[in-house]
Order: sequence, then structure tokens, then C-alpha cells
Amino acid sequence: MISLTRVLCLIAAGSGVAGVVPAATPQPQELRLRDQWLDRTSLKGSALPAPFSFLYDGKPSALLLKSWQAEHSSQKLDAQRTQHTVVYTDPATALQVRSVAVEYGDFPTVEWTLYFKNTGSADTPIVEKIQALDIELSRATDGDFLLHHNVGSPANGNDYGPLQTPLGRKAAKRLGGAGGRPTNTDWSYFNLEWSGQGLIVAVGWPGQWAADFVRDDARGLHLQAGQELTHFKLLPGEEVRSPLIVLQFWEGNWVAAQNVWRRWMMAHSMPQPGGRLPPPQLEASSSRQYDEMIKADESNQIMFIDRYLEEGIKLDYWWMDAGWYVHHGGGWPRVGTWEVDTTRFPKGLRAISDYAHGKGLKILVWFEPERVAAGTWLADNHPEWVLGGAKGGLLNLGNEDARRWLIEHVDRLLTEQGIDLYRQDFNMDPLKYWREADAPDRQGITEIKHVTGYLAYWDELRRRHPNMLIDSCASGGRRNDLETMRRAVPLWRSDYAYEATGHQCMMYGLSLWLPFHGTGTVFTRNAPYYGSGRTPVESYAFWSNAGQSTGFGIDVRLKDLDYDAIRRLISQWRQIAPNYYGDFYPLTPWTRDDTVWMAWQFDRPEAGEGLVQVFRRHNSFYESAHLALLGLDAQANYLVTDLDTGTQEQHSGRELLKDGLAVTMSVKPSVAVLVYRRQP
Repeated sequence: MISLTRVLCLIAAGSGVAGVVPAATPQPQELRLRDQWLDRTSLKGSALPAPFSFLYDGKPSALLLKSWQAEHSSQKLDAQRTQHTVVYTDPATALQVRSVAVEYGDFPTVEWTLYFKNTGSADTPIVEKIQALDIELSRATDGDFLLHHNVGSPANGNDYGPLQTPLGRKAAKRLGGAGGRPTNTDWSYFNLEWSGQGLIVAVGWPGQWAADFVRDDARGLHLQAGQELTHFKLLPGEEVRSPLIVLQFWEGNWVAAQNVWRRWMMAHSMPQPGGRLPPPQLEASSSRQYDEMIKADESNQIMFIDRYLEEGIKLDYWWMDAGWYVHHGGGWPRVGTWEVDTTRFPKGLRAISDYAHGKGLKILVWFEPERVAAGTWLADNHPEWVLGGAKGGLLNLGNEDARRWLIEHVDRLLTEQGIDLYRQDFNMDPLKYWREADAPDRQGITEIKHVTGYLAYWDELRRRHPNMLIDSCASGGRRNDLETMRRAVPLWRSDYAYEATGHQCMMYGLSLWLPFHGTGTVFTRNAPYYGSGRTPVESYAFWSNAGQSTGFGIDVRLKDLDYDAIRRLISQWRQIAPNYYGDFYPLTPWTRDDTVWMAWQFDRPEAGEGLVQVFRRHNSFYESAHLALLGLDAQANYLVTDLDTGTQEQHSGRELLKDGLAVTMSVKPSVAVLVYRRQP
């Protein structure tokens, strides 16, 4: 029988990962690749081909732009970012097409967005088939392109699962959103690999997007991406935009490229309330005890806060989810009257937030402003703002009056109720509302205006509350596109909750792309909420669901739980959580197979520290493994500590990189949490 040690080493070597991943910093040759590509496109103002396309009055943009007037300007946005703007104007119809590109000096990364504006006095001809990204790639030699991509968040346990699709000659592959939510089925980020190099692509669009990969019969690949449906005229003075496109160029190893992407996200594309990245955070709620917030009131919320504090569990946020508002007896999904239910909260949520603040906690509160139910305030008083009218539907954020009201109303609630973290959910697919609202010569317009209104709404909330973090939830993680992730973090990454194997897999897949995400954790696989019975606290259950943001839903009214074990796990989590911002390395393949092990590593080379988490699943008959670590200094020595037992061992970096870290777990299921520190 082949030992597990040997199986894992073969898998790692076969993936092109073990022992060959360089430090996750941009390499000079990668910056040169970016520069060379930019010099071959029109983004910096040259007359060379544009990396985008559209049809205007039936004619392709590749022909039209050559004859249109073009004006170019550049400006430094800051020490690392330079913005290049090219404005094309059609002399016949006064259509203006503006490409706004940002070049990053410290990363091999470039991004751009297109804007279409009618500067004339009459309607434009039809603008259609806008591809914000339209480029040709070519291999130097014969062979396949390899597409690294991920599942979105369908809430079935496969969420964020990494996939690999070879693209041989004449192959074709389409990825896209579903129902108008961008990460409903496919993840809107992907990594294309060929000939020892590659290209990471992100489509930033909180709506319906599509990307097509089409191989020719030689060495080329045609890549297009953009909003799925565009076919519209523009009215005088009207302006619309395309999805954001981001490209990151790389050479060598795709896993190293993913870590450069993570670093770019932290440096340039994550919210930084108060001027810093959100720290790891611990939240708790009583949602499982009070039917979300439907049966919650002021007294039981304060009682729960007190019980956590009595047990020595220091929370960062008290989480109040769906149902705190007036819902007219229809339960939490009956949204559209955004006023605190004063029958249950006579002094508003302010009484709870003041109490929490006095105890050193902040509060997090759930909203779902885009969904409107019949019989609520919005449906009854402003049906003209709702796509669906008085019967309920989608609050049209493309309507300026609706958006203005929402900004002022939610801003007032945030201020008056003392809310520290704004959580926005979106439990509906908007696509049919958008498309039903469009005339035949205006297809795509309602979607564009809703998307830009949604982003403008959040931007204004962030301007008014610069220290406030936003949590993005759309039935879990169904709207985690890059434009959204620049403004928010996903504290609830999937509505598939608590099951150990599924959440190990989510941590693995999502960490390839996002440095910060979270979910709710549990302390036992058999009675996850402690609603009845007493079961032992299981480290395996806790760590399978723990993340950068970790939430609790235990019933702290039960005073005979094993709070000592819970406190110990929380203390361990606090100790290791900063490592989640390190470089992420898969140490085993991604799989939901319950007979194997899953392991990963977070490495902080600047700090000389890191974390290894290893899970022996419940049907695995293997008891030991050697896991080849990555990203370490071969010349250094490292002290490795088992967080649970306190056992310490010293190893050379060369040994950990080549021979691997030996891990033994005799019980199934089991988890090993190991931290390491580079020695002086």
C-alpha cells in the first residue's frame, strides 16, 4: 500500500506547486510584461488596437475608432497609480467613448472602465455587444491553455471550489453570472495559464456578466468579457459605463500569481475603514434562538450580550440580523418598511447599541433595501420606485429619487441607532426585473443604472461613515464581484452553513482570491447551536468553520456548556488570526471526499511567521502525512508549535520545503493547527 505521505508528495509535485513557488512578490519580468502589453494597446493613447470592442450603428469599433477624434491625458493618482484617459468622439453623432485605465506601479496590474456618453442633442444610433475586454492571446509553442477558475456560491457545499479547464484547439468555454447576481454560479475572477506565463482577469460587475474563451485551430485564444446583454440608444446627455476589467500579468507559477493578487487586493482593492484593513473579528448573534430577529426584543438582546461577557467571551460585534424592523406579521422576508419595530424595541436599537458600546462591543445590523414586499411602506407609498410596483419587487437604484431617499433614510438609521457595521443582503435575482423594464432599443440600460446606483449608494454611505465596515451578503456570497469587494467584505460567505467539509473547501477556494471573508462557526458537528442536549466541544468543528471573521450562534442561556474549551479555542483563534492576511498555499488538492486529508498554509514572510491547518476527515483511514511547506526561507530555521498540545519542534527551512512537516493524527476526525516562527 502506498503511504499517505507518498500520495501527498506525488500530488503536490504533480500540481507544479511543491518546492518551486517563489516569494509572492511582483517580479521585474512581470512588470515588464504589463508594460509591453500596455504599449501594444490604446489605453495609454496610442493608435494601436483597443482591448475592448462594441458595435455602433452596426459597425465595429475597431474600424470606427480609427477615424474618430481621440484625446489622451494622464495623471498621477498617488505614488503607485497612474490614470490614463482616452476620449474618442464621433463627429457625426457626438457619441463620446471614454476609456479610463489605471496602471499600478508596484504590481503587474492594469484596470480600465469604459464610459459611453451622448454629448449631442438627438438620440444616438444603437450601441451594442459591448465587450469591456476583447483581446487575442497566443502561445509560443503548441499546446493547451489552462483555465483556473472557481465555482461561485450556489450554497450546495461546492461553493468556491477551484476548477481547471484545459482549452485545446477549437475549444470554447463560457463563464458568467446567473439571475443578475455575479457570483451566483461562476466566480467572476479567473487565471489563464500558458507557456510558463499567465493572466489573472477579474470582471467587476455587480450584475449579469459573461466571459468567452475561444481557441482557434492554431496557437491562439480569443478572450471577451463584459455585461451579458447591451443593445441600446443613448438619450441626449445620458452616460453609462461598462464593467471594470482588471488584468494581472505573471510568469512562472500560478499559485505565486494568486498570492500577488491577494497582496494587490490588500494594497489597492479592499475597504480600509479608518485607514486600515479590517482586523480579524469575532461576532455573535441570537438568530438561532429568536428566529433571526423576529422574536428578539431589547431585553433578550442585552441578556445575550451579558451572558457572553459573563462567560469571558470577548466579542468584537453583536450581530442583529433580519427581523428587527416592522414586518407587518409577515416574518423577516417581508421587507420594505425600514423602521425599528418599537413594540419590541421601544427605545429603538439605540438602547442595545449604547449598552454594547458601554461594554466595549460594536453592533452590526442587517438590511436588505433592494427587495421590496407588497404591503410595506415602500410598495404602498412609492410604487413608482419599485420594479414590480405595488405588488413588490426590486427597488430601482437607478431611480435618482429612490436612491436619494435610501441614502438619507439609511444614513439616519445608522446615526440614530448607533450602528457600527452595515450589513446588506440581497435575496433575489434581479435580472428579470431589469430586462422586463427595458424597451427593445434600451436593452441593458436598467441593469447598468441599477448597478451604478448601487455602487453610488455604498460610496455615499462610506463617505459619510468613513470608519464603518460594510458586509456584503447576497443569499451568502452571490454578489462578491470585485467592484463590491472594493467596498465591502463577505462576513457570511455562503448560505450553506456550518457543515465541516463544505466550509473547509470554502476556506481553501475563496482564499485563493479574497484575503478577508467569514462565516458562522460551531463547536460540535451534532448539535451546532446547542439548542438541545449536551455534546463535547470539538476542535474539528470549530476550525472547519473558523476564518478571518468568525461568528457564533450558541445558546449562552445554557450555563453548563464547556465554556473552558470554547474560551481556549477563541484564544487560539485570536493568536493565529493575523496569519490569514498572509500568502495562501494549498498543501493538498481541493476535494469533498471524506476519506482524505485537507491542508493549507498561510505564510507571512515579512513577519517570519505562518500557520498550517490540517484536517483528517471523518472517514479517513490515514493517520500521518508529510506536508511540504511553501514560501519559506531555505536558509532559515523555524520553530513549529502545535497550538493544541504546545509541543514544539525546530526544523530548517530546507527540510520543511523538501521533506515536509510531519503530522500525525490518530483520531478521526481531527484537526492540527500549527504555527511557525523564523528563528534569529
